[in-house]
Amino acid sequence: MTDCAAHEDFVFVDEPDGSAAAPPRAAWHILVVDDEPDVHAATRLALKGLEIEGRSLAFSHAHTVREAQILLDAPNDFAVALIDVVMETEDAGLRLVRYVRDKLANSALRIVLRTGQPGYAPELQTIQQYDINDYRTKSELTQVRLFTSLAIAIRAYAQIQQLESGHRRLARILEATLALGKATTLEGFAQNLLARLDALLAGQTEAGGERRRPDANRIAIALQQEGAAPCVLVATAPWQDWAGQALDSLGLQRGIRQLQQTLQAQDHCFDDGIQLFIPSAHAMALAVWVDLPRPLQPLEQGLLEVFASNVSVAFENLQLYLDINELAFVDDLVGLPNRNAMVAALDAQKYPQGVLALLDLDGFADINSVLDAHFGDAVLQAVARRLKAEFAPAREAVVARVGGDLFGVYGLASAITPQRLAQVFAQPFAVNDGEPLRLSATAGLVQSPGAGGVAALKDAGVALKQAKGMARGGSLYFDPTQSQAAGQRMQLLNRLRAAFSEQRLCLYYQPCVELRTGRVVGAECLLRWQTAPGTFIPPDQFIPLAEQSGLMLALGRWVVSTALHWRKQLSTQVADDFRVAINVSQVQFAEPDFVPHFLAAMEAVGVSGQQVEIELTESVAVGNVRELEAKLAQLRRAGIRVAMDDFGTGYSSLSILQRLAVDKLKIDRSFVSGGPSAADNFQIAHTIIGLARHLQLATLAEGIETEAQRQALLSAGCELGQGYLFSRPLPQDDFLVWLAQQP
Repeated sequence: MTDCAAHEDFVFVDEPDGSAAAPPRAAWHILVVDDEPDVHAATRLALKGLEIEGRSLAFSHAHTVREAQILLDAPNDFAVALIDVVMETEDAGLRLVRYVRDKLANSALRIVLRTGQPGYAPELQTIQQYDINDYRTKSELTQVRLFTSLAIAIRAYAQIQQLESGHRRLARILEATLALGKATTLEGFAQNLLARLDALLAGQTEAGGERRRPDANRIAIALQQEGAAPCVLVATAPWQDWAGQALDSLGLQRGIRQLQQTLQAQDHCFDDGIQLFIPSAHAMALAVWVDLPRPLQPLEQGLLEVFASNVSVAFENLQLYLDINELAFVDDLVGLPNRNAMVAALDAQKYPQGVLALLDLDGFADINSVLDAHFGDAVLQAVARRLKAEFAPAREAVVARVGGDLFGVYGLASAITPQRLAQVFAQPFAVNDGEPLRLSATAGLVQSPGAGGVAALKDAGVALKQAKGMARGGSLYFDPTQSQAAGQRMQLLNRLRAAFSEQRLCLYYQPCVELRTGRVVGAECLLRWQTAPGTFIPPDQFIPLAEQSGLMLALGRWVVSTALHWRKQLSTQVADDFRVAINVSQVQFAEPDFVPHFLAAMEAVGVSGQQVEIELTESVAVGNVRELEAKLAQLRRAGIRVAMDDFGTGYSSLSILQRLAVDKLKIDRSFVSGGPSAADNFQIAHTIIGLARHLQLATLAEGIETEAQRQALLSAGCELGQGYLFSRPLPQDDFLVWLAQQP
C-alpha cells in the first residue's frame, strides 16, 4: 500500500481549481467559569493572542453554575472548561463537574479546576474522585503555567475527539455496509457507494466537533471487468458526464489518471486525494477516487481502509446475487439472456417502437439426429456468438435464446431487418475446431410489440410459422390476415423446389461479341424458369427466393455443371478461347469449398481455365475482402477470367476494385439503353469505360439494342457487348443454329 503522510484534521474543503488557499482553522473554545470578574479579565489577558496546535483561543464566560449549565446545555464545541471550585457554595465547581460528566454525559470536555481557597477541596482527593485534567490554585496559574495546563488539556481533548470520531465513523461504516448489501444491480451498488462514501467523508455537525463541508465531495467510481475496457460507472459534479464512458476515451484528466493508476496498482493510495481499490473474486474490480485537497490523518486513513474492506465484502455479495439472478435470466449453454429475460425486456418496453424477431435454425433437428447433441450444442453456441457480436456491442438489441434452436432479437427498428438477419447467416459458422458449417434461419418479425412480452412472442411465433411454410430461410413480418403476397411467396417457393427437382429449369445463352469486328468471343449462360410455352418467371423473383431458402447452393452447382458440359460440347464449333460466362451468387461464392469444387468440376468435364469466365455482382465485396482476394487469385491462376457484373449499381469502391484484380467490368444495361434519360445514363457508361481503361480492365456493355449505341460505345473505347442488336438469350439448340449463321 502507498504510505502517504497525513498530519491534518479530517476536514475536506472544495477547491474548484485546486489553487485557492485553505480557510483559517476554527478556534479552540474555552469556557471560563468563575464568580470573580477580575479572574475572567486576567485569563483573557494572560492568553491573548496565543495559539495552541495552530489554532487561536475563543472564550465564553459564566459567573455562576447556572450560567455555566445554560451554556453547556446548548449545542457547543467547548474543548476546555476553567472552573472555579468555590463560587455560590464551597463545592459549586465540583457540582458543575458532576453535572458535565453525569448529567450531560460529556466525557470529551477537558476540565481544569482553579481555586483561591485550596482547603475546601483537597487536591489529591479531588483528582482521585473527579474526572479532571488539572487542579491548580489561582496563585500558581501564572501565564506560562496556565498556558501549559491549557495546552495539555486541549491536546487530550483533540485525541478524545479523534477517538470518538473514529467510533462514529465506524458506526457509519457498518451502516453503509448494510445499505450496500441491499443493492441488486451494479449501477445501484455504485450509486449507493458514492453516496455513502460522501457521507462518511463529509461528517456531520455535532457536539463532538466534527464539521461538515457546505458542499458534497467530488467522487468518481470506475469499473474493470474481464473482456471489457475500464469505464466510469458513476461520478458527481462536475464529472457526471464521465458516466458510461471508457477511461481511455476521456484523455489524461487528473481524475482519470488516478482511476487508471488505482486499477493498475490494485491497491489503495492516499498521496493525491483518496484512491480506493475494491476487488472481487469474479474478475471485476472497482476504483474509487475522491478529489481531496488535504492529506488524511493516519486514523482517518485506517478507517477508509476498513471501509474499503467492508465494501469489498458487499461487492462480492452483489456478485453472488447477480450469479443467482443469472441462473433465472441467462441461458447456461450459450450465455445469452433466456426467455424470462426476453419477456421482461418486452414487458418493460425497452425499445417502444422497436422490432421483435424470432429466428429458427433450419434443419437443426437433422443436425442433432445425424450427428449428436454435443455437436448441436456447439452449433447453438456458434450462432449465439454471431448474433451477440452483430447486435449486442452497439446496444441495438436484446439477443436471447428463448428455447431449443429458437433465438429472439428485440431492438431498434433500424437494426432488426430481414436483410440484417440474413447477413448474420451469410457466412459459414465455425463449429468445434473451426469446422465451417453453412446454416440458414427462418425469422418471424413483429413491429412495435406492445401487447406484453408473452403476447409479443406469440405473435412472432405466428409470423415464424408462416415464414417456415412460405419463405423458409427468409423472414416474414407478423400479419394476422396472412396477406396475399405471403401466400404467393409460399406457392412460388414450393413451385421452384418442384421445378428444380423435376429438372424443369434450364440455361439460355446470350452471345458476347467484339464491338469492332462482330466476332463472337463467348456467351453468358442465364438461368431460366419456364412455366408454360412462352411464359417465364423473371430471375429477379426466384433467384432471391432461392438464396433465402438455402436452395441456391444446389441450384448454383447445377448451373456450373450444366454450363461446363455445354462448353465442352462446343469444342469443335468455336475457337479455343471462346469463354462461357457463369454467374455466381454471393451465397455460392461465400462457401469455403467453392473454388476447389469449381476447379474439380472443370477438371471432371475437361474444360480449361481459358474457356471459362465467372461473373460476380458487386455485392460480393460486402463480405471479407481478404478472403475474396484469395479466392479470386486461385481462380485467375487457373486461367479463369473474372468479370464484375452490373458495375455501377452496387457497393464496390475503387480501392476494393483494385484489390480484387478482376479482368472485366460489365456495364449495366441501364447505362446503355432505356427511356428519356438514356443520354445522361450513357455519360455514366462513358465514365466507367474511362475508369476501366485506367485500371487496364476489359469492358463489356449489356443491353445494346441499336447500331447507334454500338458505335457510341465503340467510340468511347468499349471492347465487348451483348444485347438484342446481336441476339436475344437463346436455348442451347437455337444458339448453335445462330452460331452457324455467323460469318
